[in-house]
Amino acid sequence: MPLPAPAERELLHLRDIALRGYRRADGLFDIEAQLTDTKTYPIANRERGEIPPGEPLHGMWLRLTIDEDMTVLACEAAADFTPFPACPQAAPNFARLAGLRIGPGFNRAVQERVGGVAGCTHLRELLAQMATVAFQTLTAVRRQREAVAAAADKQPALIGTCLAYAPDGEVVRSRWPQFARPAAE
Repeated sequence: MPLPAPAERELLHLRDIALRGYRRADGLFDIEAQLTDTKTYPIANRERGEIPPGEPLHGMWLRLTIDEDMTVLACEAAADFTPFPACPQAAPNFARLAGLRIGPGFNRAVQERVGGVAGCTHLRELLAQMATVAFQTLTAVRRQREAVAAAADKQPALIGTCLAYAPDGEVVRSRWPQFARPAAE
Protein backbone atom coordinates (compact mmCIF):
# COMPACT_ATOMS: atom_id res chain seq x y z
CA MET A 1 0.00 0.00 0.00
CA PRO A 2 1.71 3.24 -1.08
CA LEU A 3 1.73 6.40 0.98
CA PRO A 4 -1.04 8.94 0.41
CA ALA A 5 -0.32 11.56 -2.25
CA PRO A 6 2.00 14.24 -0.83
CA ALA A 7 1.62 17.98 -0.91
CA GLU A 8 3.23 19.76 -3.85
CA ARG A 9 6.95 19.62 -3.29
CA GLU A 10 10.44 19.87 -4.81
CA LEU A 11 13.09 17.14 -4.55
CA LEU A 12 16.29 18.55 -3.01
CA HIS A 13 18.27 15.54 -1.80
CA LEU A 14 18.45 11.93 -2.95
CA ARG A 15 20.13 9.13 -1.02
CA ASP A 16 20.22 5.83 -2.83
CA ILE A 17 21.24 2.77 -0.88
CA ALA A 18 21.65 -0.60 -2.55
CA LEU A 19 22.13 -3.67 -0.36
CA ARG A 20 22.85 -7.13 -1.75
CA GLY A 21 23.64 -10.54 -0.29
CA TYR A 22 25.69 -13.15 -2.16
CA ARG A 23 26.66 -16.77 -1.62
CA ARG A 24 30.26 -17.20 -2.70
CA ALA A 25 31.71 -20.25 -4.47
CA ASP A 26 33.87 -20.96 -1.40
CA GLY A 27 30.80 -21.28 0.88
CA LEU A 28 31.13 -17.86 2.48
CA PHE A 29 28.75 -14.93 2.03
CA ASP A 30 29.32 -11.35 0.92
CA ILE A 31 26.97 -8.59 2.02
CA GLU A 32 27.51 -5.43 -0.01
CA ALA A 33 26.20 -1.91 0.35
CA GLN A 34 26.50 1.13 -1.86
CA LEU A 35 25.44 4.59 -0.70
CA THR A 36 25.09 7.57 -3.03
CA ASP A 37 23.99 11.07 -1.99
CA THR A 38 23.16 13.66 -4.66
CA LYS A 39 21.52 17.07 -4.72
CA THR A 40 19.20 18.52 -7.33
CA TYR A 41 20.99 21.87 -7.21
CA PRO A 42 24.67 22.89 -7.32
CA ILE A 43 26.40 22.97 -3.95
CA ALA A 44 29.54 24.84 -3.02
CA ASN A 45 32.25 22.67 -1.52
CA ARG A 46 35.49 24.24 -0.36
CA GLU A 47 37.55 21.16 -1.19
CA ARG A 48 35.93 20.03 -4.45
CA GLY A 49 34.62 23.29 -5.81
CA GLU A 50 31.07 23.49 -7.03
CA ILE A 51 29.40 20.09 -7.13
CA PRO A 52 26.83 20.08 -9.95
CA PRO A 53 23.31 18.64 -9.57
CA GLY A 54 23.37 14.86 -9.81
CA GLU A 55 27.09 14.46 -9.09
CA PRO A 56 27.52 12.44 -5.90
CA LEU A 57 28.47 14.23 -2.73
CA HIS A 58 28.91 10.79 -1.18
CA GLY A 59 29.65 7.63 -3.15
CA MET A 60 30.63 4.83 -0.77
CA TRP A 61 30.92 1.06 -0.77
CA LEU A 62 31.09 -1.50 2.02
CA ARG A 63 31.49 -5.29 1.88
CA LEU A 64 31.20 -7.74 4.76
CA THR A 65 32.39 -11.31 4.21
CA ILE A 66 30.71 -13.61 6.71
CA ASP A 67 30.40 -17.31 7.43
CA GLU A 68 27.30 -19.38 8.27
CA ASP A 69 27.64 -18.42 11.93
CA MET A 70 27.33 -14.73 10.94
CA THR A 71 30.92 -14.04 11.96
CA VAL A 72 32.56 -11.22 10.04
CA LEU A 73 35.69 -12.59 8.41
CA ALA A 74 36.55 -9.40 6.52
CA CYS A 75 35.23 -5.91 5.95
CA GLU A 76 36.27 -3.69 3.07
CA ALA A 77 35.26 -0.09 2.48
CA ALA A 78 35.82 2.37 -0.35
CA ALA A 79 34.79 5.93 -1.08
CA ASP A 80 34.63 7.22 -4.65
CA PHE A 81 33.03 10.55 -3.73
CA THR A 82 33.38 12.40 -0.43
CA PRO A 83 33.01 16.02 0.63
CA PHE A 84 36.48 16.11 2.23
CA PRO A 85 39.86 14.68 1.20
CA ALA A 86 40.28 13.05 4.62
CA CYS A 87 37.13 10.92 4.36
CA PRO A 88 38.62 7.96 2.41
CA GLN A 89 41.24 7.55 5.15
CA ALA A 90 38.55 5.97 7.36
CA ALA A 91 37.98 3.08 4.91
CA PRO A 92 40.87 0.82 6.06
CA ASN A 93 39.68 1.05 9.68
CA PHE A 94 36.57 -0.96 8.82
CA ALA A 95 38.80 -4.05 8.60
CA ARG A 96 38.65 -3.88 12.43
CA LEU A 97 35.18 -5.44 12.23
CA ALA A 98 36.69 -8.85 11.44
CA GLY A 99 35.85 -11.24 14.25
CA LEU A 100 32.55 -9.62 15.23
CA ARG A 101 29.41 -11.73 15.12
CA ILE A 102 26.26 -10.27 13.62
CA GLY A 103 23.65 -10.60 16.35
CA PRO A 104 22.87 -8.99 19.69
CA GLY A 105 25.43 -6.31 20.52
CA PHE A 106 26.68 -5.95 16.93
CA ASN A 107 25.89 -2.24 16.62
CA ARG A 108 27.56 -1.50 19.96
CA ALA A 109 30.68 -3.45 18.92
CA VAL A 110 30.78 -1.57 15.60
CA GLN A 111 30.69 1.73 17.50
CA GLU A 112 33.55 0.57 19.73
CA ARG A 113 35.75 -0.37 16.75
CA VAL A 114 34.97 2.31 14.16
CA GLY A 115 33.00 4.91 16.08
CA GLY A 116 33.82 8.57 16.23
CA VAL A 117 36.94 9.71 14.40
CA ALA A 118 38.01 6.12 13.67
CA GLY A 119 35.26 5.69 11.10
CA CYS A 120 32.67 7.30 8.87
CA THR A 121 29.13 8.11 9.92
CA HIS A 122 27.66 7.07 6.57
CA LEU A 123 29.44 3.71 6.47
CA ARG A 124 28.55 2.98 10.10
CA GLU A 125 24.89 3.70 9.34
CA LEU A 126 24.98 1.11 6.54
CA LEU A 127 26.22 -1.63 8.86
CA ALA A 128 22.95 -2.01 10.78
CA GLN A 129 21.10 -2.45 7.49
CA MET A 130 23.76 -4.84 6.24
CA ALA A 131 23.24 -6.97 9.34
CA THR A 132 19.56 -7.30 8.41
CA VAL A 133 20.51 -8.23 4.84
CA ALA A 134 22.90 -10.85 6.24
CA PHE A 135 20.01 -12.47 8.12
CA GLN A 136 17.87 -12.39 4.96
CA THR A 137 20.70 -13.79 2.83
CA LEU A 138 21.24 -16.73 5.16
CA THR A 139 17.52 -17.57 5.46
CA ALA A 140 17.92 -21.11 4.11
CA VAL A 141 20.91 -21.79 6.36
CA ARG A 142 19.05 -20.43 9.40
CA ARG A 143 15.89 -22.43 8.67
CA GLN A 144 17.87 -25.64 8.46
CA ARG A 145 19.57 -24.85 11.77
CA GLU A 146 16.23 -23.94 13.37
CA ALA A 147 14.75 -27.28 12.31
CA VAL A 148 17.69 -29.14 13.84
CA ALA A 149 17.48 -27.05 17.02
CA ALA A 150 13.71 -27.53 17.34
CA ALA A 151 14.10 -31.26 16.81
CA ALA A 152 16.63 -31.21 19.65
CA ASP A 153 14.07 -29.28 21.75
CA LYS A 154 16.17 -26.09 21.64
CA GLN A 155 14.26 -22.84 21.17
CA PRO A 156 15.01 -21.14 17.83
CA ALA A 157 16.86 -17.84 18.24
CA LEU A 158 14.25 -15.96 16.17
CA ILE A 159 11.54 -16.31 18.81
CA GLY A 160 10.94 -12.97 20.50
CA THR A 161 12.98 -10.90 18.03
CA CYS A 162 10.01 -9.06 16.46
CA LEU A 163 6.22 -8.89 16.39
CA ALA A 164 5.89 -11.73 13.86
CA TYR A 165 8.02 -14.03 16.05
CA ALA A 166 6.27 -13.13 19.31
CA PRO A 167 6.25 -16.19 21.61
CA ASP A 168 2.45 -15.89 21.88
CA GLY A 169 1.92 -15.20 18.16
CA GLU A 170 0.55 -17.23 15.28
CA VAL A 171 3.91 -17.75 13.52
CA VAL A 172 5.50 -19.36 16.58
CA ARG A 173 2.35 -21.41 17.29
CA SER A 174 2.36 -22.81 13.75
CA ARG A 175 6.13 -23.26 13.21
CA TRP A 176 7.28 -24.20 16.70
CA PRO A 177 4.23 -25.14 18.80
CA GLN A 178 6.43 -26.63 21.53
CA PHE A 179 7.86 -23.15 22.21
CA ALA A 180 4.63 -21.17 21.90
CA ARG A 181 3.23 -19.32 24.91
CA PRO A 182 -0.48 -18.77 25.48
CA ALA A 183 -1.86 -15.69 23.72
CA ALA A 184 -1.85 -12.54 25.83
CA GLU A 185 -5.23 -11.62 27.23
